[in-house]
Amino acid sequence: MLPDDLPRRRLLALSTVALAGCSSSTPGSEAPSATTTDDQSGTSTPTPSEPQYDTRLEHDETAWNGYDPEWTAPSSSPETELSVEVLVENLEIPWDLAFAPNGELFLTERTGRVLRYAEGEVVGVTRPNEAIDAGSVEPGSSDRSWFVDGGEGGTMGLAVHPAYPEVPLLYVYYTANVGDERVNRLVYYDVSKSEPSKHTKTLLEVPAANIHDGGRITFGPANYLWVTTGDTGQEELAGDPDSLVGKVLRLTPDGKAAPENESPGDPRVFTMGHRNPQGVGFLPDATPLADEHGPGPDEVQHLVAGDNYGWPAARRKEQYAGTDYHRPLAQHPMDGSTWAPSGAVFYHGDTVPALSNRYLVGVLAQQRIKVFTVTPPGGDLPPLGETGTRYDADWLDDAYTLTSHDALTGELGRVRHVEEGPDGALYAITSNRDGRANAPFPTERDDVLVRITQS
Repeated sequence: MLPDDLPRRRLLALSTVALAGCSSSTPGSEAPSATTTDDQSGTSTPTPSEPQYDTRLEHDETAWNGYDPEWTAPSSSPETELSVEVLVENLEIPWDLAFAPNGELFLTERTGRVLRYAEGEVVGVTRPNEAIDAGSVEPGSSDRSWFVDGGEGGTMGLAVHPAYPEVPLLYVYYTANVGDERVNRLVYYDVSKSEPSKHTKTLLEVPAANIHDGGRITFGPANYLWVTTGDTGQEELAGDPDSLVGKVLRLTPDGKAAPENESPGDPRVFTMGHRNPQGVGFLPDATPLADEHGPGPDEVQHLVAGDNYGWPAARRKEQYAGTDYHRPLAQHPMDGSTWAPSGAVFYHGDTVPALSNRYLVGVLAQQRIKVFTVTPPGGDLPPLGETGTRYDADWLDDAYTLTSHDALTGELGRVRHVEEGPDGALYAITSNRDGRANAPFPTERDDVLVRITQS
C-alpha cells in the first residue's frame, strides 16, 4: 500500500494565506528543487470509504465575487514587461494547479502525484488509486519523444470544493488502469485524512486513450463543476450526445448533472463536438469560454448550453456554412503550425494590470502565453502592436471580437496552465519534461512553478 505522505519538496517561503511578499528572482539565484525519490513499494489498495460531507452549494452566479455584468473589455495593449519568479523546480510534468479559498495551493503531476503547498514546503497529498505513471524525461534531457509512457494521459485536472476547508474535498481527474483497460476518472478525496486515497468517491469514468484525454476541471461562477473530455481518438463520438467523450460537462459538486444543461442526450453534457478541450474560463458576467486543440486550427470558443461545436465534421470556414454548428470566436491560422492551447484563466487581478480582464491561455507548441482580449460588440478594440492578431472574420462567432497578443515567448517553454492567485499575481506551470519541448527546454531546473508579476 502506498502511503499518502510522499517525500517533502522544498519551496520558497510563501504565505499560505495570500502567497504575498514574493520578490523577483535575481540573476543566478536558484529556486528550491522539487526533485525527490520515492522508495515506497506495493500496489494493493483497500476498498475506499466515501467521505461523508454535505457537498451542496448555492448556485447563484450573481453571488460570485468576480461577478460584474457591466464589465468593460480593456482597449489598451497588453504588451508589457513581465517578471518571472521560479518558486519550485524539478517537478515532473505538472498538469494543473488550484488555490483553495484559504490560500493553500494544490498541484498535480502527470506521473501520478497530488501535492500541496504548506508551511513553506510542498508535501505529498495522495497518489490516486490505480493511476498510471505517465513517465517523464530527465531535467535537461535532449531526448525527444512524441509520447512519454502515458501518452497524453496521467494525473491531470484539479479543483478544490468552494467550501474548503469546512468541506475538505479535493477533486482530481486522472487516467487509471482498470484491468487491461484505461479510463479517465473523476474523484474527490477527503484531504483532512492522513491517507486520502482511502477516503474517496468516484464521480465519473469515461474512456481513456493515448491521445485526446481532455482533463481540465474547475468550479465556475455558479459553483458547478466544469469538466473537459477529449474524443480519445474516437472522432465519431464527439457529436454523440449520449457519449461523454469530446464534451464539456457541467456537474453538481456530487457529480450529478447540473440543471439547465439543455443536452439532447446525457444530461451531464453542457456542449459537444469537441476534439480535445483543455482550458475553461469565465467572463465577469459569467459567460463561459473554452479553448481546444486542433488539428490544424486550434480554437477559442464561447460555450452555449446544448450547442455542438462541429468536431469532426467542421473545422474550416466552408465546413461550417449551412450548419448549426457553433462557430469559434478565434481560430489559429491555417499555416501548418499550432498553438496547442491548454489551461486558461480569465484574469481579474490588478497585480499585472496590463493583463487584467483578459483571457490568458497557456500554449504548449508555441511555448508562450496567449493573451486574448474579449471585446463585446461596439467596444473599443486594443491596438495590435508588435504581436497582435485580430479575429474578426465575418464567419466567426460574432458574440465577441477577440484580439490576441503574446507574452513570455520562449521564456518558460511549454506552458501547461495559468492561474490567478489570491495575491492577485499569476501562477503558471510548465510541461517541458513530457518529451515534446523545443530547445533549450527542458533545462536542468524543469519543470517549474512560477509567479508572474508586472515589471
